Amino acid sequence: MVQRVSQTAGDLLARLERIPQTGWHVRARMIVGVATFFDAFDLLAIASALPVLAGRWHLTPTQIGTIISAAFIGQIAGALFFGWFSEKYGRLAGLRWTVLVFSIASLGCAAAYDADSLFIARLIQGFGLGGEVPVAGAYISELARADKRGRFFLLYEMIFGVGITATGLMSIWIVPRFGWQAMFVIGALPAIVGLTLRRMLPESPRWLIGQGRLAEAEAAVEGIEQHVTARGIALPPPVRVPEPLRERTRVLELFSGPYLRRTLMIWAAWFCTYFIVYGETTWLPTIYRTVYKLDLQTALLLGTANGIASLSGDLLVAFMIDIVGRRVWYAAAFFLSALPLIVLWQLGAPDAYTVFGLSALSYVFVGSNAVSLVLYTGELYPTRMRALAGSIATVWARIAASFSPILVGWTIGEFNIAAVFAMFAGVALLGAILCGLAGVETKRRVLEDVSP
Repeated sequence: MVQRVSQTAGDLLARLERIPQTGWHVRARMIVGVATFFDAFDLLAIASALPVLAGRWHLTPTQIGTIISAAFIGQIAGALFFGWFSEKYGRLAGLRWTVLVFSIASLGCAAAYDADSLFIARLIQGFGLGGEVPVAGAYISELARADKRGRFFLLYEMIFGVGITATGLMSIWIVPRFGWQAMFVIGALPAIVGLTLRRMLPESPRWLIGQGRLAEAEAAVEGIEQHVTARGIALPPPVRVPEPLRERTRVLELFSGPYLRRTLMIWAAWFCTYFIVYGETTWLPTIYRTVYKLDLQTALLLGTANGIASLSGDLLVAFMIDIVGRRVWYAAAFFLSALPLIVLWQLGAPDAYTVFGLSALSYVFVGSNAVSLVLYTGELYPTRMRALAGSIATVWARIAASFSPILVGWTIGEFNIAAVFAMFAGVALLGAILCGLAGVETKRRVLEDVSP
């Protein structure tokens, strides 16, 4: 039995901060990672279905863009609701319900029979998907110690990129053989995780401390300590950390004191990143099929390029962000992602393989921002509003993701493919400027020190 140091909030946080990463943390990341994997899988499954449905249902570019945007519209409501829910009832409770909602709605997508029914099913599915990423992100970041929080969190968050890539690769084999509905049937599997989550993991100790439930927080911290010491790992003495403020969650606090600048900067970063990310990933397979006239299998294969490129960016940011820092990384990544898009625009997007190569190169960098924004957002706010602030920030990603596919469809119809990449380049440059000017450095700082 590990000896108790104290029941005070500061001492419990100090004990949590001293725990090294062990197999327990890996297990926690894997369990939550299953939900995150299928969040990405279910979100991008539509990209593999639409090349089939565009011809079968005689969909117009506007209808395609609207169906793509349906999940993102639902995510706005889901992010706001589950952000509030997880602040009030806990991280695991919020995570469990998000997983159940998007899993069940995935079966509704498989049963869709026209554009309208698919739109409705995707809207409901988006409600669950919108809450999962920020709530899961809050939970994982609250388990991590300060010195290696970036790497710890991003090696978990890479699962989202793996999910995106796996969606594309699996669709190449599954869709031609079993039909587009099979992708959504597979997307219902994480309901099993949702039903068993509470039995597998403890509630976030930081959230329990913030709620004044110190006895439960003590039990959670002690359980992790016992796992570590049972494997012969000696725990260092606790180092005092700032005592967290006991205040209620207030939305208006996002716009007061030091949080105003952080809020505006991080909202802009989410919007710029996901305007590009979902504009590209959801449209490219259909562009390859309808504009460049590639066969279905080749269109789906090339459509996975961005996901594969994203994995290299994910690895790069996971191992570098604790070294170079958050502010430098985001400004540089936005700028470097803009350069291939500018080249593509100037070349006139002449063929599918030029689009394939240059868009994938751009995605290495913008994809690294996408995978790490949950980490950075969680660091900018205190525990009392971390999940809510993160969820509201992701709303700007959902707004961008809702608007971007529709605007891409309109731009293709009114102008040409090259104009689409010029638009993406401009958004990336805007993100570079804003993050460079207003970014806040958080590397290797205890969460309670960054955000009192």
